Amino acid sequence: QLQLVESGGGLVQPGGSLRLSCAVSGFTLDYHVIGWFRQAPGKEREGVSCISSSGGTTDYADSVKGRFTISRDNAKNTVYLQMNSLKPEDTAVYYCAAFLSLGRDYVSLAFRIFDSWGQGTQVTVSS
Repeated sequence: QLQLVESGGGLVQPGGSLRLSCAVSGFTLDYHVIGWFRQAPGKEREGVSCISSSGGTTDYADSVKGRFTISRDNAKNTVYLQMNSLKPEDTAVYYCAAFLSLGRDYVSLAFRIFDSWGQGTQVTVSS
């Protein structure tokens, strides 16, 4: 059974940093694309970043480029999202998700293609 568990959320001041972790079980990262999404109250779910099964290709939403970095540690079966220079508009519940890759360097931020989801972790950016 595929399982994804997010951690690392919390309250941080504007300009601060957080690192989210997504620990996966029931499958290996070698064949799956992993994505991070977020959803703020009253807003649609937004794709934030994703990483290919090879780890060699990444994609980011324009709103987080240059501030967020996605990475993976296949030995630990964990994907990370390093978030720097956080802004109040980054406040949301962050989810990680997975789907079986269509190719080693394939990436997508289309949430409908992701078929396994974690429960989410709250990130609040406020002074």
